[in-house]
Amino acid sequence: MNVDFNKNPDGLVPAIIQDDSTNKILMLGYMNADALKKTIETKLVTFFSRTKQRLWTKGEESGNVLKLVDIKLDCDSDSLLIKVNPKGPTCHKGTDTCWNETNTETYGFISNLEDTIESRIKAGNSEKSYVASLFEKGINKIAQKVGEEAVEVVIEAKDDNDDLFLEESADLLFHYLMLLQAKGFKLNDVVEVLKKRNG
Repeated sequence: MNVDFNKNPDGLVPAIIQDDSTNKILMLGYMNADALKKTIETKLVTFFSRTKQRLWTKGEESGNVLKLVDIKLDCDSDSLLIKVNPKGPTCHKGTDTCWNETNTETYGFISNLEDTIESRIKAGNSEKSYVASLFEKGINKIAQKVGEEAVEVVIEAKDDNDDLFLEESADLLFHYLMLLQAKGFKLNDVVEVLKKRNG
């Protein structure tokens, strides 16, 4: 890896730290050649601290280390993307990230859909919201709806109409997300179970 440490007069390059599992950006630090070498050797992310003017391994005092997974060099060879498994909060203020974000797995549109379902449940307007009206009928009705949608997916899987199969699959996923929330869970809880099985 040919990092251009000479591009900046202080010999430092920015190192963007990203959680390998959640893809959240955790922090930004700076590395010189020695910090990069130590990071690769120890598998613990080490920076050059501009305030302490020395090498500094993240978590050397708190224990909240960043375990190295992968290092990528950008197209100009003057910044690094470092993927890690964090142990504990990353920010010195005790938060998961230096931007005060929670470091949990997100699934793009699916996570937004979960948030929409949650807000419709809380609003409880069963006259205007299908979600609220189904929740008003109770968990048995929600579970029944998931069962109905699952059967429809199976039926469409045996036919040749891919559009109908995808439509029914979307209905099943939507109602399953509702059932998860009715039980007090979200998709990430299921993903965690799958991760444990994969181990």
